[in-house]
Amino acid sequence: MKRFLRLATVLTIVMTFQTSEAQNSVAHTWIETNLEAVRRDFARPTVHARNLWHISVAMYDAWAAYDTLATPYFLGKSMGDYECPFNGVITPSDPVALRAAREEAISFAAYRMIKHRYTGSPGQVNTFFIIDTTMTHLGYDPSFTSTNYNTGVPAALGNYIAEQLIAAAMLDGANESGSYENIYYETVNPPLNIDQAHFIGNPDIDSLNRWQSLSLTLFCDQGGNPFTTTPEFLSPEWGDVIPFALADSVKSVKNRDGFDWNLYHDPGAPPKIGLEGDGDTELYRWGFDLVAKWSSHLDPDDPTLWDISPASIGNIPLDSMPDDFADYPEFYDRDNGGDASQGHDINPHTGMPYAPQIVPRGDYARILAEFWADGPDSETPPGHWFAIYNEISQYPEFTWRWNGVDSLDHLEYDVKTYFTLGGGMHDAAIAAWAVKGYYDYIRPVSAIRAMAELGQSTSDTLPNFHPAGLELEPGFMELVQLGDTIWESDTTMIAGPEYVGEIKMMSWLGPLTEDTCISGFAPEYQTEVAGVGWKLAKDWWPYQRPTFVTPPFAGYVSGHSTYSRAAAEIMTYTTGDRFFPGGMGVFDCPENQYLVFEDGP
Repeated sequence: MKRFLRLATVLTIVMTFQTSEAQNSVAHTWIETNLEAVRRDFARPTVHARNLWHISVAMYDAWAAYDTLATPYFLGKSMGDYECPFNGVITPSDPVALRAAREEAISFAAYRMIKHRYTGSPGQVNTFFIIDTTMTHLGYDPSFTSTNYNTGVPAALGNYIAEQLIAAAMLDGANESGSYENIYYETVNPPLNIDQAHFIGNPDIDSLNRWQSLSLTLFCDQGGNPFTTTPEFLSPEWGDVIPFALADSVKSVKNRDGFDWNLYHDPGAPPKIGLEGDGDTELYRWGFDLVAKWSSHLDPDDPTLWDISPASIGNIPLDSMPDDFADYPEFYDRDNGGDASQGHDINPHTGMPYAPQIVPRGDYARILAEFWADGPDSETPPGHWFAIYNEISQYPEFTWRWNGVDSLDHLEYDVKTYFTLGGGMHDAAIAAWAVKGYYDYIRPVSAIRAMAELGQSTSDTLPNFHPAGLELEPGFMELVQLGDTIWESDTTMIAGPEYVGEIKMMSWLGPLTEDTCISGFAPEYQTEVAGVGWKLAKDWWPYQRPTFVTPPFAGYVSGHSTYSRAAAEIMTYTTGDRFFPGGMGVFDCPENQYLVFEDGP
């Protein structure tokens, strides 16, 4: 069965290139194989942004080496302190021979890069099977390893590019030779033991302003890979990595714990809580309260309906964005969900209004949460945007005009788009994770449980008061009364005297029980729904699997938002059209075949 799945994947990838040359370039084929490798690897957004960038560089240089106008990015230049010698190659005058040379060089460069980067991956066997079979189907011999490009063999040039890029990247600050492990970062908080059946609250946390690792009996990463150890912070020192286009003019160096931290476009510190209710406590509490409030929207039985068409979502002018954390309560609709989106009156391509897409808020919110939760067969956020570009480029309306002006053949358009998108995703990872590492900010599951442990901050005349606790709100955040029905640790119970005065929250009642890691290649869709109801606030869970809970890195700033805005701006530039193609994209979620964390929609 496993061999059948591997072969089916390979044939899908290869046949898209062989049977539709007018649509898919060889560069497209290799990005698809790389995305398959990402889905089978550990879920490391920073590492995969770097992988996609370097593979895109390799393909671009293999293409540009045979061009009389384009300049290679790496060949004949340097990456950091590493110099890459290059004497040039002879460009075939015949267009057919030129295309063949480029495709061969691109294939060998991409093949070598993927094979190097995914050696030791949990999906290594499948990944190697895919790339070896892809090479064979494309008519190339993967056993050819010469790097002497002076012989005029394009395969040798591809091997040379990969060899040099692999060597240079060992010195780029990512600590690839040390398996990307952290060198100087140390967490200040003990782990939060969040085993579903036995532990609630967050009694041992030392700082409510700093990141906290999670300890689970079984931890499964976003790729469905099991771990029995507490995951460390992923890539907090990524500001040390050599960027693509981030300039020194936007870099600042700050010192913490005796070490220098490189920051790019430093947004400043997030709101911090004071245990006496001082400082930024109100803003801190509002931010995490918003997360908890919106988790109460994850109810498929909620009759609230939303229009999720472009008529109602998106189109927020930059000058309408919040300038300060104090502006957030006006920007986000805490009670109902959503933000200050103006929507679009008409489709700019058709001149017609967008058709309404009316759906239950509970279904839309759950789908949105799982889509961005990256699992269990995710290509991670940077890979999402490569996949989105690959999908959109298949639309009949797509035009291969660079910046909407110059008509390019598909191979040239693809290598330039992947190069630009890859560089943007790599820089987004560096900028976002540098901020994550330096500010080391707490995530919602730690903060909400810790504030619930402190108590309520509404009135010192009520039980369980603490100035840094949660704020009470009828129907959402209340004190437990004797005889209340509440959900605690996977069980419905009637509150006895020992629970009176604790805080209960109207929230998602998951996660549903799960004892093994879910493989994205044999999905086990849940047949139950957790629903929304009253549960102890110190037992709050995000909408996630019980074996994952939350990503192993700080919550500030958002990596998803950084990647997504960068990618959207890049593709706006490459296509010359903010609404490409046709002003409408569709993400289809078949009934009961999309959600994995619970049943639906």
